Amino acid sequence: MSRRKKSSKKLVGSIIGIIILAIAGIFGLNQESINEFLEAENTLNTGVQEVTASSLPVDGNLNVYFIDVGQADSILITNNDSSMLIDAGNNEDGEDVVNFIKEKGITTLDYVVGTHPHEDHIGGLDDVINSDLEIGKVYMPEIETTTKTFEDVIDAISNKNLTITSPKKGDTFILGNASLEVMTDSILDEDNLNLSSITLYLKYGNNSFLFMGDAEADNEETRDWPKVDLLKVGHHGSSTSSSEKFLNETKPTYSIIMAGEGNSYGLPTEETLNKLQNIGSTIYRTDLNGTITVTSDGENIEIITSKNQ
Repeated sequence: MSRRKKSSKKLVGSIIGIIILAIAGIFGLNQESINEFLEAENTLNTGVQEVTASSLPVDGNLNVYFIDVGQADSILITNNDSSMLIDAGNNEDGEDVVNFIKEKGITTLDYVVGTHPHEDHIGGLDDVINSDLEIGKVYMPEIETTTKTFEDVIDAISNKNLTITSPKKGDTFILGNASLEVMTDSILDEDNLNLSSITLYLKYGNNSFLFMGDAEADNEETRDWPKVDLLKVGHHGSSTSSSEKFLNETKPTYSIIMAGEGNSYGLPTEETLNKLQNIGSTIYRTDLNGTITVTSDGENIEIITSKNQ
């Protein structure tokens, strides 16, 4: 059925194209006008109009806030009137994350992403969703757990009559005038939930960002990676992430590590820090620098921290 519909659209588009060319001949339209008509006809044939990062004009600043939530992740991204939240810290961080969002004058989160179902990433999501913030789409991996933290998030989603989308590698969407792409498929391993992490590549003008959640080397090995301006280092700077091959491909100018001061896990590891230093990346850490604010105008990146190292 879908093939017949596609063929019908293509036939209709071709007929319209022929008519357009005939009209152009009658009225003596120039080549530029004809090209515009043909472009419209091509859109009819495909049924979609592709929007790429290069086709999105830079408009205002893109702001990325790496919120200091201790040994956990929470990242707020804004451009113009569009906002996105990636993770919301531990259970006790939910109220602080909501307040941080509202202090930025935000009333709507177009996207909420729970990268994977560990408490230090989705613990505060139920507070965010249950708040008076308007929530658009919710992205989470397909894997499920029986923890109360996970169930609280599912209940909050249900209470607001929202649904969960589990994105796939290559899926793209738009945030303001920035484009995002899902970089890897989730590896569904109940013994290692980190492998289910949703990884996102963001492009704004000529600046690029990569958000790795708690993805590990197994995820990194599933593809070749683009060079990026800024990397949110996977798994809080653990040695299970950020392989040499991955870092040599991405070569981030800036690296952000989200970790808690004096955490019992010993993160970030010296091994990861050394690898980042070896590629010349400038490192920022929430355990040392507090909340980290990154601003891009599409060409340049400015970084401000809430406390000095």
